[in-house]
Amino acid sequence: MTLTTTFKHLRDVGACKSRYKLLRAALKGVKDTEPINLLTILNTNGLSDALWALRATDENCDKIARLMAADFAEEVLPIWHKYSDSKRPELAIKAARDFANGHISLQEMAAAGDAAWTAGAAACDAWAAWAACDAWSAAWAAGEAAWAAYDAGAAEKKQIEIFTCYLQPIAS
Repeated sequence: MTLTTTFKHLRDVGACKSRYKLLRAALKGVKDTEPINLLTILNTNGLSDALWALRATDENCDKIARLMAADFAEEVLPIWHKYSDSKRPELAIKAARDFANGHISLQEMAAAGDAAWTAGAAACDAWAAWAACDAWSAAWAAGEAAWAAYDAGAAEKKQIEIFTCYLQPIAS
């Protein structure tokens, strides 16, 4: 799927001035309301800015963002399992995917998060439980764990691969 934003949208949602200026400099001829493909932002500004720009897309990107977050989280499961046998992250990832694909309701996803929270509290593992409550939080925690636990370059390369895979135009 192609996701786009505009300079106007980026300003409206409070883009960081220095990163906005970097994008502006790279895309000199692009007008304020002209579509900018998020893959272009990935290429000019990097992964963090491209992920941040998901909040300012012209298209509804909720499903893609949730699926990406689940994939990011899944990438660090081997790290999680070095320290815990708990299956809570897998259950949270499954719930995030099921919700994104319309297989469960928001209430069911919240219930899965609540169950993970309760289990986490019982195990005195509040951080993992909090991350399991919501796909966005899980992706954030996964990214943090990936950066801390193994080669940051490898983690970012895999995240770029996932991001690019979801945003490649569909061949007609």
